[in-house]
Amino acid sequence: MGGLALPDILRLEAQAAQKSPSHKAIIMVFLPGGPPHQDMVDLKPDAPKEMRGEFKPIDTNVTGIQICEHLPRLAGMMDKLAIIRSIVGCRDEHASDQCLSGYTPSESRSLQGGRPSLGSILAKLEGPVDKAVPPFVGLAPKMDFSGWANPGGPGFLGRAYAPFRPEGDGMADMTPKGISAEQLHDRKALLTSFDNLRRDIDAAGTFDALDAFSQRALDVLTSSKLVEALDVTREDPRLRDRYGIGSSKNVDDGGPCWNDQFVIARRLVEAGVRCVTLAFGRWDYHGNNFGQCKERLPKLDQALSALVQDLHDRGLDQDVSVVVWGEFGRTPRINKEAGRDHWAPVSCAILACGGMKMGQVIGSTNRLGEYAKDRPVHVQEVFATLYHQLGIDVKERTVIGPGGRPVYLVDKQEVIQELV
Repeated sequence: MGGLALPDILRLEAQAAQKSPSHKAIIMVFLPGGPPHQDMVDLKPDAPKEMRGEFKPIDTNVTGIQICEHLPRLAGMMDKLAIIRSIVGCRDEHASDQCLSGYTPSESRSLQGGRPSLGSILAKLEGPVDKAVPPFVGLAPKMDFSGWANPGGPGFLGRAYAPFRPEGDGMADMTPKGISAEQLHDRKALLTSFDNLRRDIDAAGTFDALDAFSQRALDVLTSSKLVEALDVTREDPRLRDRYGIGSSKNVDDGGPCWNDQFVIARRLVEAGVRCVTLAFGRWDYHGNNFGQCKERLPKLDQALSALVQDLHDRGLDQDVSVVVWGEFGRTPRINKEAGRDHWAPVSCAILACGGMKMGQVIGSTNRLGEYAKDRPVHVQEVFATLYHQLGIDVKERTVIGPGGRPVYLVDKQEVIQELV
């Protein structure tokens, strides 16, 4: 007796559901520590032994494109991915900032208050899709190294545009105790009556931020939408198994290899979130690079391939962009500890969905993977492209910065034409 496969069921559910109007969104996956580009998506099998490493390249489902043997699922869906092998503009700074804002910490500090992340800019320019759902959610947990734990800061925009962070035990605070919804609404009306009180005494935005946090908390408490989106146990167990559950325990001083976060990210954008950031694993492999990659790459392969396929199955592939990268690449030469050290001159990125043109590799590095050879792509060009796919023209749109002056979202404003 015939039946429908899970993707068919999901498609039918998506078509039948009475959803709010579609919105553009982005899922940003940060790989803390700087993943080795030449051991993932830019292998150099003809390089000398001390540089090429242990891994073999395998064919993908797009003729002429090869990636690492430990990424077989992604290889099987290369037609749904785009790889950039020639990312430039990085600095040797261990921090998530550049992957979430386009600016390294030292660059960010050139403006008073710092540069805002993409998620904070979206929260400012576009606002919430649903008042009960924050526009920007950061899933990165606390880590021993705080530079990797930053989910994307609001910079000079102020705390009102910081990401909502549903961390562990803090989830309990999202459930009202000993108070009815009617009482909450009454208190909300009381807070509204004080909206204009002393606004002029705090030009830095602290008072406004308190109002924003109070408003957000009340909206969340009076709606179950966000809590339900964060509750991965509501997901079909078969689909959750496809992602792989992983572990919520941090890897050394980095993030967890927690595949559930990829599921949660998809659930959040469906609920109305515009930007979700997450940190996956730890990739600062100064020693035992290949042993650690053998452990981590398959986990990333499973989670990312499941997310991309899930977005396609649900008809979200035109509206939700995905970007995966770290703060820099790794040295071409393998050190005496069988590791690779920091390498800022070139790195890589994996992109998917968002209505972008997939099934391609953009740019190349030289024979040893040291420098961009063809089509160098600046980090900020990736951001310009992501903003473009979100419907924001970086050559026109600005935010008000320190001193009341308009500030462009990125300095490098050229969109990657191969993707749009």
